[in-house]
Amino acid sequence: MKHGFFRAAACVPAVTVADVKSNTAHIIDMIRRAEEAGADLAVFPELCVTGYTCGDLFHNNALLEAAEKALAEIAAATKGLHVAAVIGVPLRHGCMLLNCGALVAGGRVPLIRPKQYIPNYNEFYEKRIWRTGHGLPEARVALPGIPVEPTLVSTTALADVAGARIGIEVCEDLWVPVPPSSFQAISGAEIIANLSASDDLIGKHAYLRRLISQQSARCMCGYVYSSAGFGESSTDLVFDGKGFIAENGSILAETERWSNDPHMIVRDIDLEALRHDRLHQGTFSDCARRLRPEAPATVAATPAEEAGDDWQLMREVKPHPFVPSTDSEIDSRSAEIVDIQAAGLAQRLKATSTKTLVIGISGGLDSTLALLVAARAFDRLGLPHEGIVGVTMPGFGTTGRTRSNALVLMEAMGVRSLEIPIGKAVEQHFADIGHDPAVRDATYENSQARERTQILMDLANQLGGMVLGTGDLSELALGWATYNGDHMSMYGVNASIPKTLAVYLVGWFARHTGNEAMRKALLDIVDTPISPELLPADASGQIAQKTEDLVGPYELHDFFLYYMLRFGFSPRRIFLLARKAFPARPAEEIKHWLRTFCRRFFSQQFKRSCLPDGPKVGSVCLSPRGDWRMPSDASAALWLAECHSL
Repeated sequence: MKHGFFRAAACVPAVTVADVKSNTAHIIDMIRRAEEAGADLAVFPELCVTGYTCGDLFHNNALLEAAEKALAEIAAATKGLHVAAVIGVPLRHGCMLLNCGALVAGGRVPLIRPKQYIPNYNEFYEKRIWRTGHGLPEARVALPGIPVEPTLVSTTALADVAGARIGIEVCEDLWVPVPPSSFQAISGAEIIANLSASDDLIGKHAYLRRLISQQSARCMCGYVYSSAGFGESSTDLVFDGKGFIAENGSILAETERWSNDPHMIVRDIDLEALRHDRLHQGTFSDCARRLRPEAPATVAATPAEEAGDDWQLMREVKPHPFVPSTDSEIDSRSAEIVDIQAAGLAQRLKATSTKTLVIGISGGLDSTLALLVAARAFDRLGLPHEGIVGVTMPGFGTTGRTRSNALVLMEAMGVRSLEIPIGKAVEQHFADIGHDPAVRDATYENSQARERTQILMDLANQLGGMVLGTGDLSELALGWATYNGDHMSMYGVNASIPKTLAVYLVGWFARHTGNEAMRKALLDIVDTPISPELLPADASGQIAQKTEDLVGPYELHDFFLYYMLRFGFSPRRIFLLARKAFPARPAEEIKHWLRTFCRRFFSQQFKRSCLPDGPKVGSVCLSPRGDWRMPSDASAALWLAECHSL
C-alpha cells in the first residue's frame, strides 16, 4: 500500500479441468504479472488450482494430492515477492472436504478460509462434494510441502496484507441474506476478496455487478471479485471470466467478458477514503460493537512498502467529481437535483404562505439557475410565474451581453421583469461616505453588491414576498460573496450546487426547453465568462473582470473542495489526486491555487457561519447548521505549511 492506496488485481488465469500441473504454472505466471504491476493482492477464481468443474473427481485421491502439492509450489513461488495472492483450492480437513480460499504470501500460506454456504441449485450439486466451513473451530494445520509455521484454517480470521486488513469469502457466500463479508467488515476487514466460479445466465452479470457494488457500499470496503472463465467444462454451464474491483459502491474496473485468454485487471483502492468514511459515519462502528464485540485473529502476510519516485496511481480520478460521468447519468441526475432544489423552495413558500419571489437576475450562471428552479417550484405549487419578480440592476460593469440574456430569459419564462439601475444610488453613497469613485477597491465593488441586495430586500417587503438567494457552493467555499450583499437572502436555493455542476444544470435546461430563444440564451449564459461585473467593461464593451483570473479556476477549486470536505484529505493527498485528474495543468499552477483555496477557505468561514437556509443536494455542503461546523477563527497554518512543502 502506497500513499494510502491499496493496489488489487482480479486475475482470471487459463485453466484446464483436472490438469493441476498446467493450472499451477498459469497461476504462478499471473502472480508474477501482478507483482510486476505493483499489486499488493491478487485474487484468483474458486478452485482455480484444479478447475471448478471437476465434479466427483474431487473425491479422487490423485486430484487432491496434486492440489496439495500445487499449493506448496505456488506458495514457494511467492517467496521474495511483495504481492500476496488468494488461490482457490480443495482442502482435506479431518473427515471433511472443504472448498477454500488460500492466502499465499512470502513463501507461506498464513490463512485458509473455507466456503461457508454451499449451494445445491446448480448442475454440480455442490453439497454432494463439499462440506460447509460454517461453525468450524479455528485450527492450525501443517500443510504438505510447506516447511514453515502451521496454517490457520478459519472462517473469521483476517489477514494483514501491505497494511490493509483482508477478508475472504467464496462465491455463494456473497449471495446469502447476510454475507460473511458483512461480519468481516465490521470486524475490521477493509478489502474483501471473493473467489468465485459463477456460471453465466441471462441477466446474471448485471445482477452480480449490482450485488458487488452494493456490498462494497454497505461494508464501506474494497471488493475484489474473480470468477472462473474459459477452459472450465461446458458440459452443462458456461463461464465468462468475470472480474470486478469495487470501492464503496463504485465499480472501479471490470474484466472483458468471454475472453479465451488469461486476463487481469489492476486498480488502486483508496483505503484512506474508506477509513475516513468508517470513522465519519458513526453507525458503522455502532453496528460493529453491537454485532461483533470481539476482534477476530489477524495473521500477518506482507508488509507495506514506501512509494518510489516512479510510482503511478492506477485508477481514474475524475476532474469534476461533482458532475456525473456519462450523458445518461447527467440527464437523470440533473432532473433529480433540480427536483430537490424545487421541492425545498416549494416547501419554504408553502410554510410561509409566500406567493411572490424576488430574484436579482444578472444574466450570469447562478441567477439563471435560481430563476429556473424558482419556476419549477411555482409549477409544483400551481402558482403563476408572474409571482416571480426578476430584477436586473445595471451597474458600472454590466455588459450588453449579460443584460440581454437576462431580459430574454425572463420574457421566455413569463416572469415579471423589473430594471432598476444602481449607478446614481451608488454614486450618492460614495459621496455620503467620502469615497473617491476613481479608487476601484473593495469599497467600490461591495457598495454595488450591497445596493443590489438592499433593493431586493425592500422590494420583497413592498410586494409581500421573499428574496431568493443565488450564490453557489463554490462561492461560499472561497468566500467570493459580499458580506450582507449577495451573501444574504431569505432562502439560498443554490447553496450546495458547485459552479462546475451549475454549468451542466443550466445546459440540461437548455436541452429540454422547447423555446428556441430561451435555449440560445441559456447556452450563451453557459459560455459567458464568470464575473461579478463590478468593474467597468473594457473598451470593446466586453467583460473585463473575470472571476477565475482572480481566485483561480473553479474546476480546481471544486476539486479541492470535494476531497477536503468529502474525505478529509490533506493538501498533500489532494495535490497527488489533482496531478492525476489534471495532467495538462503544470504542478506549480495546481500548488498555487491549492494554497489560495486553503487560505480563503479558512479566512472566509465567518461568511458561512450565518448562511440563509437552503436545500442540501449532494454529499458536500457547507451549511453551518449540520454539515460544516468550523470556528471562524480557526488557523490555516497547518494546511498552508503543507501546501508550501509540496
